[in-house]
Amino acid sequence: MTLKNSIVEPRHPHRMLLLTVAFCFSVLGGANAQKMPESAQGTSVSAKFLEGSPADYAGINECRSCHKPEFREYEKTAHAKIAVPGKSYISGCEVCHGPGKAHADAIEAAEGDEGKTAKALEEHPIFSFSVNEKISAALKNSPIFQFRSDAKQNAAQCLFCHQSSKQQELFAHSTHASHGLSCNECHTAHLVEEVKDHSKGDLSYPQGYFFQVPRLPEEVRWLHNSLLKQSQPGLCFSCHGTVQAEFALPIHHRVPENLMKCTDCHNPHGTMNMASLNKPNFEACVNCHAEKRGPYLYEHPAAKVEGCTSCHNPHGSTNRMLLVRREGRQLCLQCHTGFHTQAAVPHSRFGFQTSGECTRCHEAVHGSNLDPTLLR
Repeated sequence: MTLKNSIVEPRHPHRMLLLTVAFCFSVLGGANAQKMPESAQGTSVSAKFLEGSPADYAGINECRSCHKPEFREYEKTAHAKIAVPGKSYISGCEVCHGPGKAHADAIEAAEGDEGKTAKALEEHPIFSFSVNEKISAALKNSPIFQFRSDAKQNAAQCLFCHQSSKQQELFAHSTHASHGLSCNECHTAHLVEEVKDHSKGDLSYPQGYFFQVPRLPEEVRWLHNSLLKQSQPGLCFSCHGTVQAEFALPIHHRVPENLMKCTDCHNPHGTMNMASLNKPNFEACVNCHAEKRGPYLYEHPAAKVEGCTSCHNPHGSTNRMLLVRREGRQLCLQCHTGFHTQAAVPHSRFGFQTSGECTRCHEAVHGSNLDPTLLR
């Protein structure tokens, strides 16, 4: 039989062509392809509102007249759609920042004069992040909350509404909160151009140039990614530099390539689990590595008790399969130190071949349903 005769011709060549085109389009995507879409259902929110007299509120048009860039971005978010039943005078910016009539009147009375405007800001300061540091003390006493207070007060202002979801309920006890970080460090209700610190430079990954997925426009990314100031993992790496270096190692999860993101494994708002994992112990890993879940009749205690990180480095490694030791046998002997000196064991600790690996015999390292010694 010749090679030509051994090839099976497709019955429907046009259908094969369409399937090929569809496959290529799904893989390559367009310029605005969304590789990591937002969740199908957002976090639950228990909406509450800052109380005040109707005469104290300026209305959203007053805010828009001066803060056009912020308002233009804000009106695209879910925050702008909040309606207060029975209190139509509370809307827009004042839902979060509180009544601003006194501030608006003071700025209007200044009539554009820089000296009068600066004085008005001192007496009735606004929430803007670009306000001069000299009036920071006055800002803390402002009737308008400007998110320039300490981290606890800033976070409390957001948690005033965002408190009913399990994804935020432990933020007060999270690692981020204990290090003095508040919600506005990572999120923003109006994405405007900010002055960023580039003194630390930017660590790039050569792997990213080969596997990088199409990037969304920044505004689209912001609106569909929990209003984060910057996309993951860059936002997380701005603080977690050691983790960023681990992801630069040859063997790593595809986080730098944007095929995964930090929140796939971690909850930045805090959990009861180690390292703020979304799920306890090994459950965070088997959420993707389902074939390692089991259940097994004979469990490997290292995986079920200590967790996957007893053998693997989840961020990156120079070893195959993200192992914490280069040689698999040396990894096993970190725990199995006494078993190979007992009479019941068929070989001593150093009795196997120099180039031998434990997994040559003990294949089922994650668990077995057939053999208690994980041979198969």
